[in-house]
Amino acid sequence: MKLLLPLFCGVLSLLNATAQDWAKARLEKSPRHLEWVKVKQGDRTVTCFIAFPEKKDKATAVVVIHEIFGLTDWVRGVADQLAEAGFIAIAPDLLSGAAPGGGGTAELGGNDGARKVIGSLPPEQITADLNAVVGYVTGLPAANGKVAVGGFCWGGSQTFRFATNNKQLKAAFPFYGSGPDLPEAIARIAAPVYGFYGGNDERVNASIPVSKDLMKAAGKQYDPVIYEGAGHGFMRAGEAPDANEANKKAREEAWKRWKELLAKL
Repeated sequence: MKLLLPLFCGVLSLLNATAQDWAKARLEKSPRHLEWVKVKQGDRTVTCFIAFPEKKDKATAVVVIHEIFGLTDWVRGVADQLAEAGFIAIAPDLLSGAAPGGGGTAELGGNDGARKVIGSLPPEQITADLNAVVGYVTGLPAANGKVAVGGFCWGGSQTFRFATNNKQLKAAFPFYGSGPDLPEAIARIAAPVYGFYGGNDERVNASIPVSKDLMKAAGKQYDPVIYEGAGHGFMRAGEAPDANEANKKAREEAWKRWKELLAKL
C-alpha cells in the first residue's frame, strides 16, 4: 500500500483526538522524570519529549512516532507509559520547524494545522530526523544501547518505513499503519516487525497481505496481530474516558504484547 494512505487515517478518529485533557491530566500526575530536549540534525533542530524509567539498570530505548496530529499530549502519555514499564521513551516532533516562525506541533494551531502540513514533510528529512533521535537516545548514560521504534497511524507507516532505513533497530512496532510496497525497500529491513491492527479497519488491513508476501519473500520476520472489533486508532480511543469495550480491550491486549516483546529485546 502506498504511504499516502495514512494521511487520511486521522479523519476516522478526529473528534476523539481533539480533546485530550485526560491525557494531559495523567501526564501531570506522573512521578517519572519527563523533559523536553533538542536534537540537532544538520541545520535542523528536532524538539523531542523524553521519559525516563525509575530503575537502577540501563534501559532499552523506544522511539515513538506520532500520529498525523503531531506530538500531542496523548503521544507524550504513551512515552510516559513506556517509561512506567521500564523503558526510555523519546517522542520526536517531526513537525519541528514546520510552523510559521519555526515552531512545531504546538504552533500549528491544533489537529487541522498539523494534518495540513504533515503530508509535505520530505521522506528524507523524516528519516534523517529519526536517525538523529536514535543516535541521541542510544548515547544517553541511562541507555543500554538497544533501540526499537513504534508509531501510530501515520507514525505506524513511518515506523515500517524507518525499519528499511536503519539497521540499528532491534524491532519495529507499527500500529495500524501500512508497510512499504517496494521489494528493494523491504530487503533492507534488519529487525523483526510486529504489527498491531484493528479488526474494523479494512483500509489499513488491506495492506497486511502485501506486507506478509513481501516480508516472506525477503526472508524477514513480520508478525501482524488483528484485534477483532477494534477500530482505527484503538490505542488512543481505547484509553479515552468514553472508550467502547472493543477498543478498550484491544488497547489492553496490545499494550501487554508490546511490553512483553520489548522486554525480550
